Amino acid sequence: MALAALSVLYRGPLSSCNYGCHYCPFAKHTESAAEHEADRLALERFTAWVEAQPLQLSVFFTPWGEALVRTRYQQALTRLSHAPNVQQLAIQTNLSGKLDWLADAQRDKIAVWATFHPDEVGRERFLARCAELDGWGVRYSVGTVGQKRALPAIEALRAALPPQIYLWVNAYKVGSGYYSESDLARLSAVDPLFELNTRAYPSRGQPCGAGETVISVEGDGTAHRCHFIARPLGNIYQQDVRELLRPRPCSRASCTCHIGYVHLPELRAAEVYGDGLLARVPNAQAWADPAKLAALLERGRMSGAGREAARN
Repeated sequence: MALAALSVLYRGPLSSCNYGCHYCPFAKHTESAAEHEADRLALERFTAWVEAQPLQLSVFFTPWGEALVRTRYQQALTRLSHAPNVQQLAIQTNLSGKLDWLADAQRDKIAVWATFHPDEVGRERFLARCAELDGWGVRYSVGTVGQKRALPAIEALRAALPPQIYLWVNAYKVGSGYYSESDLARLSAVDPLFELNTRAYPSRGQPCGAGETVISVEGDGTAHRCHFIARPLGNIYQQDVRELLRPRPCSRASCTCHIGYVHLPELRAAEVYGDGLLARVPNAQAWADPAKLAALLERGRMSGAGREAARN
């Protein structure tokens, strides 16, 4: 396949976190030294694989736990930032770890998906870490889960962040009727694109970039179309990754997660996010253009009849 560039979502064995958010499906495990060593070896193998590829790669680390408090992930990001074939790197993190490792990284390749958990960290401490990212010149977005009881904290965070920093809100998907119209209005005032995350996008049989221009990879090299489709495509350590890639219709009934539905061609999400798609960082010009945001929202409403998953 004559593919020039590929995005890879990497999720290794790491499954521990220094936070204990009750709503989080990740990181409910304390790892042994042997488990940490297995994750280190898997990360080292993946890092070497990325460096050896003849493709231009973008890598998004989406760990089951908190990776950026671990020196090995800081070192992997630093190392990969200097690889000529790496276009960009992104990582999900609660931003609790040290950031001084960025001094040795090629920072224009790195972007951060920073999550705010008001039950785990104070607003001022979190904002101080965001200010550190600003000081390092690293692109980032800030996100949180839209629990109704956290609305005042979310609104206060939005007021305190620089206006150019996107604060996204993931819908708290616990069943229909969770949000009132007032709640939806308040959350949309914080995140103009919040409505996109309240919907289920009927995807079965629909084209998707997953498996063609973006894949997810486990620690042992098993590749999937995305995190949400269990059937493997193959293994990146056993075959040329380009052999795994081709257009495929989605096999799931619907898609409800941002890292999945942004790859549906009919949404044309890249028109707003540009090269910040992996890190959920909108293009600055698009972010300042209400018409472009409104157009994306309308495509979301029209997508597959715009069925809502969670007007929660």
